[in-house]
Amino acid sequence: MAQAPDQTPGTSKPTTPVTGLSLKRQLVFWLVALLVFVVLFWLLADVLLPFIVAMGLAYLLDPLVDRLRRLGISRTFAAIIILIFVIGLIALAFIVLVPLLGAQLSAFTEKLPGYIDKIEKIINEQSHTWLGQLAAEKLPEAQKSLGGMAGQIAGWAGALLGSLLAGGRAIMSALSLIVLAPVIAFFLLLDWDRMIAKIDEWTPRPYRDTVQGLLHEMDSVIASFLRGQSLSCLILGTFYAVSLSIIGLNFGVLIGLVCGLLSFVPYVGAFSGFLLAGTVATAQFYPEWTWILASVGVFIVGQAIEGNVLQPFLVGKAIGLHPVWLMFALIAFGYLFGFPGLLIAVPVAAAIGVLVRFMIRQYMASPYYTGG
Repeated sequence: MAQAPDQTPGTSKPTTPVTGLSLKRQLVFWLVALLVFVVLFWLLADVLLPFIVAMGLAYLLDPLVDRLRRLGISRTFAAIIILIFVIGLIALAFIVLVPLLGAQLSAFTEKLPGYIDKIEKIINEQSHTWLGQLAAEKLPEAQKSLGGMAGQIAGWAGALLGSLLAGGRAIMSALSLIVLAPVIAFFLLLDWDRMIAKIDEWTPRPYRDTVQGLLHEMDSVIASFLRGQSLSCLILGTFYAVSLSIIGLNFGVLIGLVCGLLSFVPYVGAFSGFLLAGTVATAQFYPEWTWILASVGVFIVGQAIEGNVLQPFLVGKAIGLHPVWLMFALIAFGYLFGFPGLLIAVPVAAAIGVLVRFMIRQYMASPYYTGG
């Protein structure tokens, strides 16, 4: 306090208003930039689809390219090797799985009403037991809820497929996705390190450490969830499909892969598996309760594997993405921006979560919270 007069006259007074004005201008600038970005993304969602997919591929594959570089392979050849391998796996999966899944989906759609009728007959047969009486009381309400849910899911899926397939722009977007996405991903992998360095160079110097810290935290959250959860879904989907097929459950491959894909959102895949596998197994195996319990047990084992092995080792325990927040982000971005919105929902949700936690830390360290 006693050294304050030694400061250069006139420097201390304008500092606060200039800083405040600069902060307000920066806030307005970034808010306007965010609004322009959202509007442009909404207008150009179909055109941006291959670029979003390519960016996701490049982000997921960049660590593999870095590992090959550490083995002495140039970045160009490393990117070519990784992309050829991934494209080959995707092509093989499409060749093997798409016809099988298409046939099972068509048959499942035809047999689902019969399965529901059979379950209703089973409940009526068991009406003399307490479980049957309870089911009989809840059956009309459950049928109504299930019918409404099925109608909503069918409507949403139909709208999604219609938006993807209807119109020339959507068809061109799909073709460009197949043709352009791998090419764009290749060039992004080549220049990934340079792009990161350029973004760091553009960062305002006074806020460089803060921005770097936030970007590092965002990258950690997105990488842990996106890469880890994707691999976890692949493992769970394979486990469900193989196990249900061994049991002999009808449409086991379809149910297993769908539930593995839905496991991207925590607990959704297991819940869907209990519902689908339990319904199909009851209609198929009753009165053999052994196979019904085995079909449901597959998802109990899968949930145990996910919670005790896959999540801790592949995803991590503290990723900062709550399942409710994740589901809200997927629904909101899917509704606002369609399929491209679903692709960016998780990274944007993770980034928003990091920024919110940063603002909360700043608030709790400020005089507004401490009263100092």
